[in-house]
Amino acid sequence: MARDKAERSETGDFVAFLVKLALFILILRSFIVSPFNIPSESMQPRLVVGDYLLVAKWPYGFSRYSLPFNIPLFPGRILPRSPEPGDVVVFKAPPTAQDDYIKRVIALSGDIVQVTNGVISINGTPVERKRIEDFELPVTPNSPCYREEFATAIHDGTIMCRYPQFQETLPNGVTYRTLDIFENSEGDDTQAFVVPDGHMFLMGDNRDRSADSRFPAQEGQAIGMVPQENLVGKALVSVFSTDGSAEWIKPWTWFTAARWNRIGESF
Repeated sequence: MARDKAERSETGDFVAFLVKLALFILILRSFIVSPFNIPSESMQPRLVVGDYLLVAKWPYGFSRYSLPFNIPLFPGRILPRSPEPGDVVVFKAPPTAQDDYIKRVIALSGDIVQVTNGVISINGTPVERKRIEDFELPVTPNSPCYREEFATAIHDGTIMCRYPQFQETLPNGVTYRTLDIFENSEGDDTQAFVVPDGHMFLMGDNRDRSADSRFPAQEGQAIGMVPQENLVGKALVSVFSTDGSAEWIKPWTWFTAARWNRIGESF
């Protein structure tokens, strides 16, 4: 009898521990940080496929979209704060607000945005943009070259992709790097957009591989103007990166596939 009581007590303690752990993880992911992995090339060169990062939940306040599974615990947004141009944000993508996307904030409510020959203008003033050294990225299972013309073999036999890279500086002084790989591509010339109240104009840093606010919102494709209510959080720090060559049945490849130099980069 005493043994049965001890076993029931241990089982109860274990169940209580699991409940507490689940609550802790729920609170952590809802209000502090959550993980996010990069599935596409749209934010190169800052982020590449295989990067894993933490997203801070507190900078812009909290809404149903910042909670796991879009749980509607409260209406609207609590402790709202607008992002700053240049912030890299995770959000629920229009029109369905179901999928998490990541882009850079370019402009906010009331701003007029236009792209001409690949150069962004905000309220009639061109964003400072200059050509810098090429962005170099080794060819790996999750990072192929877009075209053969960008591939170059280096001394150790590694195939390196080299893409035209630019540095942009927004009016508030935020500086970041972009890729503009193809001349006269779709999105290099746009109409003038007026950002609606409570919305954001977002773009990927890889201008030729990003379906962003330059294009009308379509499910699984472009996003149009994004309501600030859809914000999930702000990119915080890179915590891991893999080149895609790891195999679960070969544990040593978990280490050889890691891009150690990309870990720990903050935003």
